[in-house]
Amino acid sequence: MENNVVFNSSYGSTSLNSTIINMVAEAGENFLHYLKRMGLSKESDLIVLSSKHHYYYDENELKSVRTLINLKKLNLIKYLDAFLFTLIHVLPQNANFIGCFSDSKTVKANSFSYYRPSRLFNRFINLLDSSTDNSMNKDEVTEILERNGFKVVDMTEINGLTYFCSQNTPTAAELRDSLKALINKN
Repeated sequence: MENNVVFNSSYGSTSLNSTIINMVAEAGENFLHYLKRMGLSKESDLIVLSSKHHYYYDENELKSVRTLINLKKLNLIKYLDAFLFTLIHVLPQNANFIGCFSDSKTVKANSFSYYRPSRLFNRFINLLDSSTDNSMNKDEVTEILERNGFKVVDMTEINGLTYFCSQNTPTAAELRDSLKALINKN
């Protein structure tokens, strides 16, 4: 059962499901603004992948998903190609995949050159923190998404983060289905 909540913002009062409300609480209001801009804020068949909590979905649960929202920045995903490869194989044809990343070109353009830490220093901090923070820009993210079977529909920078909307392409879904048929045949 879906709980609807009324959300009041500068865009007016709208009814949103509890999944979207939880997403706003975790990722901030800019994600909601982006979803509204893309016309997806009232999407009913969506799953939000939290950056803080881990949930497990089987393939059958993902068959009816029209939109998958990933709250973890792509920069922080250690095995990004493997993650995207998995998504393209489980999401239905033309499903939306939405997420965000820190654009290294935007960050450099918005910082003072004498206050910007060196790339070597950032890598050292990342080693100590044992987290991943890959440097990415719009062109690189587009190339990674397309290489893994997604077509980029939109990229928009909002307050230092670049949000994107992509769809898995029919050819990738068709390839997935033919591979499944081949595996099941053997």
